[in-house]
Amino acid sequence: MTVPLVVDASIVPGVVAVVTVTVATLAIGTWGLRFSRTTSDFFVASRTVRPGLNASAIGGEYLSAASFLGVAGLVLTFGADMLWYPVGWTAGYLVLMVLVAAPLRRSGAYTLPDFAEARLASRGVRSVSSVLVVGIGWLYLLPQFQGAGLTLQAAIDAPQWVGPLVVGIVVLVNVGSGGMRSITFVQAFQYWLKLTALLLPACVLLAVWAGDGAPNPTTVGPGAGADFWSLPLGEGGAQGLYVTYSLIVATFLGTMGLPHVVVRFYTNPDGRAARRTTLIVLALLGLFYLLPPVYAALGRIYAADLAVSGSDVLVLELPRLMVGGLLGELLTALVTAGAFAAFLSTSSGLSIAVAGVLSQDVTGRRFGRHRLPGVTAFRVAAVISVVVPALVSVAAADVGVARTVGLAFAVAASTFCPLLLLGIWWRGLTAPGAIAGLVVGGLGSGMAVGWTLASSSTTGWVAVLLGQPAAWSVPSAMLTMVVVSRLTRDQVPAHAGRFMVRLHTPESVDLDRGLGR
Repeated sequence: MTVPLVVDASIVPGVVAVVTVTVATLAIGTWGLRFSRTTSDFFVASRTVRPGLNASAIGGEYLSAASFLGVAGLVLTFGADMLWYPVGWTAGYLVLMVLVAAPLRRSGAYTLPDFAEARLASRGVRSVSSVLVVGIGWLYLLPQFQGAGLTLQAAIDAPQWVGPLVVGIVVLVNVGSGGMRSITFVQAFQYWLKLTALLLPACVLLAVWAGDGAPNPTTVGPGAGADFWSLPLGEGGAQGLYVTYSLIVATFLGTMGLPHVVVRFYTNPDGRAARRTTLIVLALLGLFYLLPPVYAALGRIYAADLAVSGSDVLVLELPRLMVGGLLGELLTALVTAGAFAAFLSTSSGLSIAVAGVLSQDVTGRRFGRHRLPGVTAFRVAAVISVVVPALVSVAAADVGVARTVGLAFAVAASTFCPLLLLGIWWRGLTAPGAIAGLVVGGLGSGMAVGWTLASSSTTGWVAVLLGQPAAWSVPSAMLTMVVVSRLTRDQVPAHAGRFMVRLHTPESVDLDRGLGR
């Protein structure tokens, strides 16, 4: 007797969406492979990516699971104060453009550890920086895999582990085959896909809302009334104020310390192009971040129960809840495609950054008489960079997406932000000062991450201070770097003055002639 195969028709659009995005990603990555020939292509696309393409690629990798799913869920649950997340994530590029983008490109580095070693002439600083890059990268990869699991679970009722498995395989194929050159084309495509996947359903949902009489979202749902616009982030006024400012510090300053963001600026032809890229990124991010609050506001009317049962799936569930029938399923499939693109693009960028560091400092090192070739070492490092966080995401599936990304920003702001700002703008920074500051900022914010991920407590000053550590960990790291550098001023690198001239001199100026050579 043959048992007929029964397929739930409601999951077909979601399956088609995920398969289409996966195939398109692999196809574009394979097409980009034809341009990847050298080690420089794998690491920084031979520094030939133009501002428009690079900005789209940055938007593709930066708009992660936290942006696509987490922002709408946070605003639904906690109110408009959560808009500080997208505001800070966007404004971070303004700080990056003004203070870091062009000098960092002129440094000629491939990775953050490269910059640290070149600026301070210290292998110790490089080693500490490498550990931090890998740690931040893995912490940021964790919510991407978690979001993928949530998306496939909501769209096609797949087990939680399927999302990390699919994303991990696709990312490994793309990153391992073509490196940065290939991923650039993939991420640029995925930005526009994500924007479209939120914009078109939002237009339809707003039309439905208007047809229902345009009810006011502040008068219904969780925290109804005026509190929607002034809901404290912590318990009590002082705690709420602290959390708000700590969140602002983390998001404004953390962007410049994210390894997958910084590495993209090395791909520009020159410093001027790096600044133009950042300006375009600001416009692209501002356009995108107009949309998640729309879903949150509509969710307060049509999906208020998700504030308790699982706000991270609001964007995925809202079209089906507001629009019935085939159109609702098609809109759900579209946002599913956008969400899956978010996981793929951000995971690809992070994997590139982590693999670049691991290939230089771990897999590419000589062991006895043996040493892996550059591209092979990079591919082995890519496997390590993907497999570790994928396994952790399966074991820790109940951590909030936006919460984990916020912690990654706090660690980045507490470590690489002081290093970059002082390394670029202060000649007096020394290797002992940099190491001390990185250790203080890394241990302080890292302790907060460990406590937050292990604890469910959200009340009291201990939970508030450790849940949002940037307000105290960033100043601590900065002050430590300055004080220790002052105490070791005799160890300022001999080449520091000339290196800083290089960082701040436009490429159009003949540096050798200007220095009298």
